[in-house]
Amino acid sequence: MDRVSENKRATDVQARSQGHTKSPRLTWSLSLCPCLSAVRGRRWIELGQEQQKSYVMRLLDALEVTDRDKRLKVARAILYLAQGVFDECDTDADVIHWSRHNVFLLYDMGIFTALLELLSMEMDNNQACSSAVRKPAISLADSTELRVLLSIMYLMVETIRLQTEDDRPEWRTAREAFKTELGSPLYNGEPFALLLFTMVTKFCSMNAPHFPIKKVLLLLWKTILFTMGGFEELQEMKVRGRERLSLPPLPEDSIKVVRSMRAASPPASAMELIEQQQQAKRGRRSRRPLVKQDSLDTYNERDPFKNDDARDEEEDGEEADSGIEGEVDPLDSDVIIQPPPPPPPLRPPTERASLPKGLPWAPKVREKDIEHFLETSRNKFIGFTLGNICCLDLSCFRAERLKAKNPHCIYQIALLKLLLAAAPTSKAKTDSINILADVLPEEMPITVLQSMKLGIDVNRHKEIIVKAISALLLLLLKHLKLNHIYQFEIVSQHLVFANCIPLILKFFNQNILSYISAKNSICVLDFPHCVVHEMPELTAESLEAGDRNQFCWRNLFSCINLLRILNKLTKWKHSRTMMLVVFKSAPILKRALKVKQAMMQLYVLKLLKIQTKYLGRQWRKSNMKTMSAIYQKVRHRLNDDWAYGNDIDARPWDFQAEECALRESIEKFNSRRYDKNQNGEFAPVDNCLQSVLGQRVELPEDFHYSYEMWLEREVFSQPIQWEGLLQQAR
Repeated sequence: MDRVSENKRATDVQARSQGHTKSPRLTWSLSLCPCLSAVRGRRWIELGQEQQKSYVMRLLDALEVTDRDKRLKVARAILYLAQGVFDECDTDADVIHWSRHNVFLLYDMGIFTALLELLSMEMDNNQACSSAVRKPAISLADSTELRVLLSIMYLMVETIRLQTEDDRPEWRTAREAFKTELGSPLYNGEPFALLLFTMVTKFCSMNAPHFPIKKVLLLLWKTILFTMGGFEELQEMKVRGRERLSLPPLPEDSIKVVRSMRAASPPASAMELIEQQQQAKRGRRSRRPLVKQDSLDTYNERDPFKNDDARDEEEDGEEADSGIEGEVDPLDSDVIIQPPPPPPPLRPPTERASLPKGLPWAPKVREKDIEHFLETSRNKFIGFTLGNICCLDLSCFRAERLKAKNPHCIYQIALLKLLLAAAPTSKAKTDSINILADVLPEEMPITVLQSMKLGIDVNRHKEIIVKAISALLLLLLKHLKLNHIYQFEIVSQHLVFANCIPLILKFFNQNILSYISAKNSICVLDFPHCVVHEMPELTAESLEAGDRNQFCWRNLFSCINLLRILNKLTKWKHSRTMMLVVFKSAPILKRALKVKQAMMQLYVLKLLKIQTKYLGRQWRKSNMKTMSAIYQKVRHRLNDDWAYGNDIDARPWDFQAEECALRESIEKFNSRRYDKNQNGEFAPVDNCLQSVLGQRVELPEDFHYSYEMWLEREVFSQPIQWEGLLQQAR
């Protein structure tokens, strides 16, 4: 149900347009479309396959009419089919079944290609863009056509992307064909994802403020996820790539290792330490007997956030923590976030990683570390050195699968702008991007209930935008790194120069526990529940209570993605690690450890590990519990002295040179690889007469008609100044 809940209340678009502001059940039928008059009085689920195809063909023909209102009505009928003809269904499962059946039918009949043409036409609608730019306030009414088109396309991409056990053979063939089609430059010479990226940049440049950016981002994310593959496909690609390069196999599957890890107790806040010290002085502190971790994996009845004092916001390791003696019991009873109950498996369940007792990760080593160790040993024991040897990545010498002549950094800047606008810590500004254009109604709410509902919709709207952007950026970084290391490095450097690191830190500089436990969802309005079951009356009390989930898994997913992006940007980059130190990320990341979820804690600890050598001895002494957690959960490496601060690369004067050297290497690679037309000012000139006369020159077709006239005008009728030529020759 998760894939549908992200695009929930899609039927609200239809309901508003038809005047249904509040109804226990929306009434829809195929008779909404005039071209389907023959279907009136008949149920779609009772029609045969050939009859359904004939009606879809009529819908396809009706999409080409010039009347905008009629075209929109036909598009809404197609959306109703893609949503599973919910008016004829009695259960949620029936809606999902018919939605899947209809989506494959729509794709087989060529609906997606027709929708793409309409989407391109709406993108190039200059009248709508100019009208939206001049309007003081943009609402849902300004993007009705776009939202209907994007909703259908999203449902088609997401439904076809997911594979189930009961898929028909023709559906599996259609899935591969659709995947190839989306990844091919079939749409005006560009892939479909690039078209959506163009929509994002037009929206961020204020040229099209009426674009429904949430739906665009969701469709873009799912398109890249479909065409390039998710994390499991990435792991398989890594294995195949290492086999192709004759490299040893991976020591473990990182996804399985992380899933088997347990959450640790978070470091104590300053307020908790003070209270415990006072209790110890009074002799009231009583240590509890040691208990197994299993007994802590249940939710506690008390409020897990009542100790989150405001003073913790300004907590600093050197001043707030009082050393080892002030540490709290590692088995304190904070809440541990458990994964949600698994949905019915869509694919055979993967085996749980069987790890030996001890540390979870197999140690690793870099070639640079080996070279440094060998060079030091030679110099120490033999007195001999080989000089500066640098082993580059094997991927630098292999042919890439994807070639991009010019890196489009503008897409990354646009995504970061949207992420900044959707961050909870951002303050509204008059010149900021309006990301609420596709959630605000034409008439603002006038009652308390309407205001509460709109507030929940706005917060949920922002959360989905953050989720889509974070997942999209992480997916692109991982695929680019696997494809070619320099593609990853150039994109990473653009993100760093666009202030991605402080932006992510700003995102985490909030009450993360409150953000993860936010309840910006109304269960009774989730699709397809809202159109199948009788809708109860919404009250202020029911809206304030929220859903039954104790945690918002959407926000937890976003936080983990942002932490992984931050890790990828700073890993082995000491200049960027210093940015974490300069922006005082240590107390911000320590507060994030309060979220007792294993994967999130792992990536927080990784970020703390890479900067411990720069934080000083006093910080390490005052945060021994955090240091112990790093040792237990993060991978160890050869000659890894992260806990001592003796790294040879920790010289501050090399930081700027490191970034410049990386940029120079990337530019040289791009110039050598892609700069075929060197027509600059300093391009070499061919002075050989035989070479110049031997070149083939492409002449226009009408050249032989005007050749004699050109000779007469430019050669024969012009007097030749022989004396002047002789003087110039001298």
